[in-house]
Formats: sequence, C-alpha cells, structure tokens
Amino acid sequence: MMQAPIDPMLDQMLDAALPHVAFDGWSQATFDAAVADAGLDPAHARAICPRGAVDLAIAYHRRGDALMVAALGAADLRDMRFRDKVAHAIRLRLQAITDKEAVRRGTTLFALPHMAPDGAKLIWGTADAIWTALGDTSLDVNWYTKRLTLSGVYSAVVLFWLGDDSLDAQATDAFIDRRIDDVMRFEKLKADARANPLTRPFATALGRLTAHVKAPARMQDPDLPGVWRNP
Repeated sequence: MMQAPIDPMLDQMLDAALPHVAFDGWSQATFDAAVADAGLDPAHARAICPRGAVDLAIAYHRRGDALMVAALGAADLRDMRFRDKVAHAIRLRLQAITDKEAVRRGTTLFALPHMAPDGAKLIWGTADAIWTALGDTSLDVNWYTKRLTLSGVYSAVVLFWLGDDSLDAQATDAFIDRRIDDVMRFEKLKADARANPLTRPFATALGRLTAHVKAPARMQDPDLPGVWRNP
C-alpha cells in the first residue's frame, strides 16, 4: 500500500494532541488543545483536518503503519518461515505504538456505528501494508482473502494486547502465535480440500467461480488500499 507522507503541520498537531487523548479521547476538545499548543491557525488546521480529531486519529494509525513498514524493511527476515515473518510484522506494528491509551481511545472511536467504515479501512490498510512489505504477489482472489484473514488476526491481537498486563506483553506474543497457527491450519484445510477426491469437485467449482476476481491495480491514493483502475 502506498503510504503518503504526513503533512508536517498534521504531524505537529498529532504530537500536540497525544498528551490530551488520554483525558479527552479523540474529541473536539483534544483537537482544539492540539491546535492551541502547536500555535497553529485554527482555520488552517481545520483545512488540514476537516473532521478534526477524527483525522488526527487516522493519522496516528497511519503513522504506526509507516513505522512498521520501515522496521520490516530494515529487518533480516531471510531465515524466517513465512508464518514467522507475518507474526514478526504484527509485533513490529504493536511496537510502533507510542501511546497505548491513544489506541484504546481510537478503538472506542472507530467502534461507533458511523465510524466503523473508517476503522475497517484502517485495519485493512494495516493488513495490506504487511502483505505488501512481505512481497505478496497475489493477483487473484487470494489478494483479498489474505488481507481479510490478516485483518481479523490483527484486530483480535490489538483487542487482546489492550487488556494484556503480562510482563513484556508475553501473553500477547503467545496469542499472536496461536492466531497465526489458526490461519495456517485453515490454509492446510483448503489445500486438503483440493487434494481430497471427495471435496475436490467443490473446491474446483469454487475456484471457477472466483477465477475472474483479480487483485486491484495499485494506485497512489493512500485512502484506497484496494481499488479498481478505471478502464
């Protein structure tokens, strides 16, 4: 997924907002305090963040994605199994979080019915960033299923991590491994279905139904991790 660089003024507002998020959440009060603390013109700040603190919460999530991608690029993954690469990417994404309470408040914000589409898009974007950084070359329906599955895994990991008070988040590490193992078992079941003479016809029929599904063309808009190119 293409990550657009954060506007320096947006970055400045985000840094100024974080100390207030623990007390006021991603709210109008936090946005106003961030603008004042950063010494910015309110009209200009509103032009950068039309939805106020919501846009700051989105920027905070995307900053974490960018830090994770950079850390993955610098990591030596050559001796890792692929499942371990995915688990490592998830751990790096958690390590990129500088303020646990900001994530907790963001989870509450994006759980609201009218904010759920934004929250789903952010989680999808994280999954897409991980797969892309790991060199995924899928061009068919697998492009979608990989990201859908990882979105579910990452969402579950974040919720578990928010309540984890174990030493050095050891319980979260174990939880990540269990979720990745679940995914691997699911992939094995799919492979077995294609190999088993009894289930092969159903797997083949499903393959034919999804054969026309193609991965979306890569575009430059960071808001759209998966889109179709106009003909």
